[in-house]
Amino acid sequence: MFKKMKNIDTAFRHVRSFTIFMVVACTLISCFAIFKSVNLVSQMQEKIYILANGKALEAFASERKDNIPVEARDHVKTFHTLFFTLDPDDKAIQASITKALYLADGTAKRIYDDLKETGYYSSLISGNVNQTISVDSVVVDINDYPYRFRCYARQNIVRPTSITSRNLITEGSLRNVGRSDNNPHGFLIERWNTIENRDLKTENRR
Repeated sequence: MFKKMKNIDTAFRHVRSFTIFMVVACTLISCFAIFKSVNLVSQMQEKIYILANGKALEAFASERKDNIPVEARDHVKTFHTLFFTLDPDDKAIQASITKALYLADGTAKRIYDDLKETGYYSSLISGNVNQTISVDSVVVDINDYPYRFRCYARQNIVRPTSITSRNLITEGSLRNVGRSDNNPHGFLIERWNTIENRDLKTENRR
């Protein structure tokens, strides 16, 4: 009788120990699963998916200050490409200049108006002249705000009989503005001016 009771008591202790072990194990597994889930959600929130050409491309979110030099250089490069890449077509020139003027303040608009008034764009159209630009480098100083920049580029002016290469150096400052479809980097070029714009060489076309 006592032996049977002892066996029951021993079995009960084993069952209780096993139950406690299972509860502890389930609790640890649950805590681990919750931790991993929270960590995974946090990682997913740091990712951005961009839809391009029907495909979802993954990008990673980061602080704006981490990308200021890259975005600033691309903003300056985009502006110069739009402003100085010109075809002998009035609508094409107008479309390109309009996009460029969204990226800069009134100083760029004044330069455009001066060139238009002197007949620069008309001469491009009448003479079937193409103008392209290749930006060599953009130097941006982010230590002070507004950020100062200097752009070094090369212009090629293609005429029916010749090709002229010109050296172009400009400078200005960048101010933060709201991002938009017309200004995706959220910068505005201010006090833009040309330091140097001189002919390097002219070659006859064959």
